[in-house]
Amino acid sequence: MSAFSSRRKFIQQLGASSLLLAGGSVHALAEPEETREQRLLAAEKKIAANDKIRVACIGMGIMGFNDVRSALQVPGVELAGVCDLYTGRLDRAKELFGANVITTKDYRALLERSDIDAVIIAPSDNWHARMTIDALNKGKAVYCEKPMVQKISEGLPMIEAQKKSGKPLQIGSQWVSGLSVEKGREYYKAGEIGQLTVVEAATDRQSALGAWQYTMPLDASPETVDWDRYIAGAGKIAYDPKKFFWWRNYRDFGTGMAGDLFVHLLSTIHTVTGSLGPTRIYSSGGLTYWKDGRDVPDIMTAIMEYPQTPEHPAFEVMLRVNFVSGMGEAGTSRFVGSEGVMEIGGNSVKVSHSKMGKAPGIGGWDALQTYPQAMQQKLQEQYNQKYSPEDQSPALKTSFVYQTPGNHNMHLAHVTNFFEAVRNNKPIVEDGAFGFRAAAPSLACNDSYYEKKIINWDPVNMKLAKTGKKS
Repeated sequence: MSAFSSRRKFIQQLGASSLLLAGGSVHALAEPEETREQRLLAAEKKIAANDKIRVACIGMGIMGFNDVRSALQVPGVELAGVCDLYTGRLDRAKELFGANVITTKDYRALLERSDIDAVIIAPSDNWHARMTIDALNKGKAVYCEKPMVQKISEGLPMIEAQKKSGKPLQIGSQWVSGLSVEKGREYYKAGEIGQLTVVEAATDRQSALGAWQYTMPLDASPETVDWDRYIAGAGKIAYDPKKFFWWRNYRDFGTGMAGDLFVHLLSTIHTVTGSLGPTRIYSSGGLTYWKDGRDVPDIMTAIMEYPQTPEHPAFEVMLRVNFVSGMGEAGTSRFVGSEGVMEIGGNSVKVSHSKMGKAPGIGGWDALQTYPQAMQQKLQEQYNQKYSPEDQSPALKTSFVYQTPGNHNMHLAHVTNFFEAVRNNKPIVEDGAFGFRAAAPSLACNDSYYEKKIINWDPVNMKLAKTGKKS
């Protein structure tokens, strides 16, 4: 038996064993064999020398380093250079990736190089649009970290720059490439939970690191950080190491909980339902615990209205992020339908069923008991004549849990998709339009929170609608 045939058999067995059933039939369980194999075998392909892709990374913080590590697992990808404004990260890049890696504090130097094919954009959020547009205009393919933009006004110009350049643009919300999300989409489309009514999605954290209080370097100073370049275009801001190394906590540089984490939740919801987004958005929250100088909330909730479209019925979305959660580190997206519930986690999908019978019910918490006994008996007899036992207690479909294969890595899958688009013009799974349709409603939550009003959004044309009313 060939190695490929052996691997094929293993994957088939793995896919079969990853679905835990209590019995009975389930709709649309199997991912197409070739799709699954392409995803799991992508890292085993042999790449010819002339198919190599040279990539550079701009912004070597946590996500930058992780994006580079994933990129280098894709056969044929080479790291050409990195850019960061802190000297220590440039030194670390050479330690990890070799002395020949180009290092610079000026990202434009990397964009000018003809031997660089693609760039990863992973700096603070306020630089995403500017760097992405510059890179596209220089003919580079771009993998841009989420949120795609810091401001809603930056979205359409970024999409237009991609169209003009013709180069691939992938937005880095890796949940879009997760097998659990992909499976959830299959089950939803197969009608496993009936008519969708509500989605509840949450991310809970309970640690300083989870609340973005990252370890500071010992040598942080204006000598090791190019502060003037960092704040370029933002006006005069005094040097503050927190605003550089903890930038997610500051509105000048980040997008807070909404841009950083709501965007993942909406990306999951939009992938599963095929939705273009909500039309009405309202959020609330506060800074309750992590009072370290940040100017963004540490608890935020949001309510969003999704209108009926050809892809889905009207439904409500409730989002929550809590950095002071006694439930610990957790997260889920719960899709509630008329006949069941589907919960999507990072490595699993749980589907359970509950169905209303055709019979309205009688007795129990009912006015029946307030009537004379003889009338009660007659009403019960009429009810049993009208409704069959099946009408009164409908049979339920079997509940089940899907577990992703143990070796599945959604981040690697997402990055691999980007480089397949660069190399072979394969479709991008999270293009600019998708990324913006997840980012804009998330950013609108910030506007709603700070301005205390409902935000109206046009998800089709991707622009703000009529000004919302004050809450």
